[in-house]
Amino acid sequence: MSAQGTRNKARQRKNAVREMPEEDPDFQIAPMIDVLLVLLVFFMSISSTEVLQSTKNITLPVAAEGNDAAKNKGQVIVNVAWVNMTDTGTITVDEQNFPSPASLSPLLSERVATNPNTRVLIRADKNTRYDFMREIMVAVGQAKISNVTFSVVNKEGAPAPADAQ
Repeated sequence: MSAQGTRNKARQRKNAVREMPEEDPDFQIAPMIDVLLVLLVFFMSISSTEVLQSTKNITLPVAAEGNDAAKNKGQVIVNVAWVNMTDTGTITVDEQNFPSPASLSPLLSERVATNPNTRVLIRADKNTRYDFMREIMVAVGQAKISNVTFSVVNKEGAPAPADAQ
């Protein structure tokens, strides 16, 4: 037998062993949904979301270039609401009202004594007068706190979130 004949027989045996391919399997969507739901639950559980804290009577000023503040255990949030009718401001820290900016100093000094890295986050109404804010900053300075930040929104007319404080 010639070499050509041997090759032909080898091809025939090889082709005989090869089976015809099966039809394409149907795409099963149920297992795909299960996998996606597991991934969704996983990512939701590991992601941390920062909720914008708001108070009904405080309208924050706008700052398009502001950065999100990281959560800080040594943070003191000072809420300043301005009442236009009486032209006065109200100060609230940890749901406790303070009659004047100077009355903040003892509380802030106490916080600095427990945590030297205390940070003050001032959430002031956009109508708050400068002189009132200055008095608050003087009180923060008297407590020896140098890390002061201001809370703002990133665009005008942003919907106010649910009352968190």
